[in-house]
Amino acid sequence: MIIVDAHQHYWQPARGDYGWLGQAPAMLQRAFLPRDLCAQRAAAGVQFSVLIQAAPTEEETRYLFDLAHQDPGIVGVVGWVDMEANDVGAHIDALIHDGKGLLRGLRPMAQDLADPDWLARPSLDRAFDCIQDAGLSFDALVDMRHLPALLRRLQRHPQLNVVLDHAGKPAIGDGRFDQWTCWIDELSQHPQLHCKLSGLLTLLGEPVHEDAIEPYVADLFSHFGRERLMWGSDWPVLTTRADYAHWLHVAMILAERYASGSQAEVFAANAVRFYALDIDLTSHEKTLNRRPGESRDPATLLANQNKEKNS
Repeated sequence: MIIVDAHQHYWQPARGDYGWLGQAPAMLQRAFLPRDLCAQRAAAGVQFSVLIQAAPTEEETRYLFDLAHQDPGIVGVVGWVDMEANDVGAHIDALIHDGKGLLRGLRPMAQDLADPDWLARPSLDRAFDCIQDAGLSFDALVDMRHLPALLRRLQRHPQLNVVLDHAGKPAIGDGRFDQWTCWIDELSQHPQLHCKLSGLLTLLGEPVHEDAIEPYVADLFSHFGRERLMWGSDWPVLTTRADYAHWLHVAMILAERYASGSQAEVFAANAVRFYALDIDLTSHEKTLNRRPGESRDPATLLANQNKEKNS
């Protein structure tokens, strides 16, 4: 089975533009780079990833382009742009040019902004027009405070290709299910909105057991179905709660429980379609199936990924 991780990060704090890391758990305040993940990802059977920005600078987006060339599994980058710039269209065009096909979407770090209504500001209309005209997607990094503004943005840009990161960050540890599911009910009625099955374990807090995410996952499948959900690791944030393979295993069990037979869509096809990734899943699946005796050694798998990407 081909698996696409729709949401993973790399970062290098020495670059100096990851301000949020100062308040993050100490274990995250170090560099996380391809050498730290590639073997884990290959051992888990994940062939491809979408690399998501983690700093509010265009320089970091270009840094991610560079890292993508070091990691044969990266098939797309979701970057950052100054959406309030007067010439935002020129900024987006420059990133598209520099990415040479890697830029698949943009993500402002709305959850870190003081104004919970920022996404709905009319002054951002031009930026969203440019994102849409460029054929890019929009990742909504929000929590429940921002969901009303996101809804208004969806109403203003009904054709915008949007994905809700980490299911909108429900307050799982606080048990506020009803408030969250009411917003999910409204948001999911917009057919262009997709949702990432990601980031849920790290929302639990201690000592809440990971079983607490199950009603949230069930609700996501109920609202978005197998067609609009995509799995993401949210690595390395994930490492504060679980390892890469464990979250993949948990997510696969839950996907089978609430949408039997949906794994091909949730763990690959939906991300490929949403981000318009240059992956022929049928061809890759046939190649994988032709290698029943292939070594599962991570180094060997990584070398094979590299050959396929460059072929």
